Amino acid sequence: MNPILSAAALPPTCALPPDFSQSQFRHALGQFATGVTVVTAINPAGGLVGLTVSSFNSVSLSPPLVLWSLAVKSGSMAALLACRHYAINVLSAEQTALANQFATKDIDRYAGVHWKGGQHGAPLIEGAVATFECFNRSRHEEGDHIIFVGEVERCSHRDQADPLLYHGGAFYTGGLRG
Repeated sequence: MNPILSAAALPPTCALPPDFSQSQFRHALGQFATGVTVVTAINPAGGLVGLTVSSFNSVSLSPPLVLWSLAVKSGSMAALLACRHYAINVLSAEQTALANQFATKDIDRYAGVHWKGGQHGAPLIEGAVATFECFNRSRHEEGDHIIFVGEVERCSHRDQADPLLYHGGAFYTGGLRG
């Protein structure tokens, strides 16, 4: 028998239970610096939807796919599941207040926000470092989150703009360009 295929070499069929608390896990994840985005959409009734998201990543160049995730218990979940299109706005270092505004519950998140409608109406936030207009291609429930995969139909970016970063529970706006 091939030693590579022996039973001892097969991966386990399930993960071992974690040896850490949820708090420890959250703090460890916080050590990974991420960009900050605001996901925006128009719900089926024509209302504005938007929230701050740091779980954004590229998936594929061909076709052009990106992903982001949202807690199952999020108040925006039903609207985003029902939307055919949404936009992902990568915030600039000057948009910390905007990140906080779109992360706050029970307020008009669009108050004072300058935006224009994208190809399918999803709000594109003025001053963003980059925008991705996406078709809501698929969703995958994993743990306490839904992973949204968007097929990018249009994108744009601003060269020489510093992004807003999130690390260790705080925003970082320090100049990144030398």
